[in-house]
Amino acid sequence: MTAPNPQSLRIAMIGTRGVPARYGGFETAIEEVGRRLADRGHRVLVYSRNPDASTPLPRTYRGMRVVELPAMRRRSLETLSHTGASITHLLSRIHPDVAFVFNSANSLFLPALRAARIPVATHVDGLEWKRGKWGPTGQRYYRAAEAAAVRFSDALIADARGIADYYAQEFSAPTELIAYGAPQVAALTDRLGELDVSAREYHLVVARFEIENHVDVIVDGYTRSPARLPLVVVGSAPYADEYTRRIASLADARVRLLGGVWDQELLDQLYTGALVYYHGHSVGGTNPSLLRALGSGAAVDAFDVSFNREVLGGAGRYWTDADDVAALVASAEADPDAQIERGRRSRERARLYDWDEVADRYEALARRLAAQGPSRHRPSGRRAGVRA
Repeated sequence: MTAPNPQSLRIAMIGTRGVPARYGGFETAIEEVGRRLADRGHRVLVYSRNPDASTPLPRTYRGMRVVELPAMRRRSLETLSHTGASITHLLSRIHPDVAFVFNSANSLFLPALRAARIPVATHVDGLEWKRGKWGPTGQRYYRAAEAAAVRFSDALIADARGIADYYAQEFSAPTELIAYGAPQVAALTDRLGELDVSAREYHLVVARFEIENHVDVIVDGYTRSPARLPLVVVGSAPYADEYTRRIASLADARVRLLGGVWDQELLDQLYTGALVYYHGHSVGGTNPSLLRALGSGAAVDAFDVSFNREVLGGAGRYWTDADDVAALVASAEADPDAQIERGRRSRERARLYDWDEVADRYEALARRLAAQGPSRHRPSGRRAGVRA
């Protein structure tokens, strides 16, 4: 039996759907960072929930240990119920050197980790209380959860400058600015025939069907345009039937609603072959779909918000409403060669986002927290201008 590396850390990753990554940014980050940390000799434990209960998750995945636990299948309780089960399992069996908790919504469990003297860094995600799927109660909860994350975490992680600025302004709280990495996707399009499309002969949207991702605005703008090329829409969302119906009602015969595409190779080819990728995300910080589009060499037209401008810079074009989208669609079809050139700029931009460097920063943070232990002095969690 091989002795453990004395320089290795026991690292727990909690609060997401876990691995294998099938859903969103957090899961992608855990898989990409976790496997690199495991390759470096660290013992990485990932708590996961399973969308297909008939097929158990692997107990190890890309060097990481996977613990599969159940969750309540309700939008407001799914994440919290799974995180609660994960924390209970962790405290009853394992004492990691450091825990990474993803999503500020999970901050109600942070006092339990502090009581066990487990150093914890919370990846706060985006401005969740702005998401359209949450009513007033959910919005109040997320606002309170942000404050709890500030108060009870030993470090906060933000994946975009806009999120870091928000926590500095609202709470006078420092953050570790660690963006996601961008994949370098091979320029292949040989499988597009499976979806009856050809390279540079379609527009593309890839997004969860949530209001703040503006899929309806993109579809509305596209159908107002004189486009001759189809719009391919990849995405869906649990608990979003009404919004899904709205998107379908705005579509015309040129719009192809594919639902989810879980074959990553085929999805990558959709990005690579698109004339333009339209990105409507507005509240979530640095978005992995946008980074994948850059790494695939897609020309990108994005919703005009600071997070998207931070990632795209001059490689992107920007829109705010359906009329803007209609004009950009028409412009792209009028000059397809310009979109190919913009795609080259996208690949250059993607090189700024490197997963190895991201893993370096997570590793450095984990070592620092493990060495110092739980901090005694943290910001209060009070918002600027709010008295105690």
